[in-house]
Amino acid sequence: MKQNLDYKLIFALAAVGIIWGTTFLGIRVAVETIPPWFVTSIRQGLAGLIMMIILLFKKELKWIGWENLKHQLVPSILMIVVANGFTTVAEQTVPSGLASVISAMSPILIFLGSILFKLQKPSLKGLVGVIIGFSGVVFIFKDGLGSFLDADYRIGMMFMGFAITAWAAGTIYTKIHGNKSKNIVLNLFYQFTMASCIQIVLAFIFSPTIDVSLWSATSIFAALYLSIFGSVIAFFSYNYALKHVTPVQVSILAYINTIIAVFFGWLILDEKITIDFIIATILIILGVFIINYKKKEKLPEIENK
Repeated sequence: MKQNLDYKLIFALAAVGIIWGTTFLGIRVAVETIPPWFVTSIRQGLAGLIMMIILLFKKELKWIGWENLKHQLVPSILMIVVANGFTTVAEQTVPSGLASVISAMSPILIFLGSILFKLQKPSLKGLVGVIIGFSGVVFIFKDGLGSFLDADYRIGMMFMGFAITAWAAGTIYTKIHGNKSKNIVLNLFYQFTMASCIQIVLAFIFSPTIDVSLWSATSIFAALYLSIFGSVIAFFSYNYALKHVTPVQVSILAYINTIIAVFFGWLILDEKITIDFIIATILIILGVFIINYKKKEKLPEIENK
């Protein structure tokens, strides 16, 4: 019998791959006039509000208990406050393209972490897929790899290093504990709300004097886009996907994110797509295929007696 395609899973993976590819550009535009911690607090605060409205409409808004709250607090801090927040701070000095290539290193950390916590068995295939995919990302930026040694980027890269490490840890934690609560929307409501509260405090600490009149309409629109698409839709899709596939299979979408980021750079910023980009795309898709490819299991033959 053929297995029915899980269209919800396909949509979730596509949403993660495409939407988060656009958020690097969105963040870069948002922080042009809005301080980064205000961008993140607005993004997550609005996302939490949207989740609350959905829960109220479905009559599912409720207290989740201290034990589950703890399970939501950990990914909230790791994935939203640290990973998302530090990426936003980093993009004040690090170009969005460079931020995306650094983020594409997260599948390697998730692959190693998944093996460490026995979420999956070590496999040469998985390692080869991750390395080939990442080599494609590096190939895109091979002409700009000198940026990694540029003093102007060092602080930003340090933030990106913390961000991808926190993201990997949060992904693994979510995979281990995510099934303890089936309601993804309710979980994300608590995650976004807690993260927003922490980030608004950080916003006033690092930007005590603010002038909202300096915030451009473009930056505000970018922050709203990050909230609705980058947080509500993409985080929901990411958490849904984690319930159905391995962390490495979901994290490999970081490579697709980079292709999307480069594409929008071409579309909006008139950046050229070269033969290097085409070669890199082939490498990235090959890496994704290797990690996700599974041989069809043969049905046991029934002997005629």
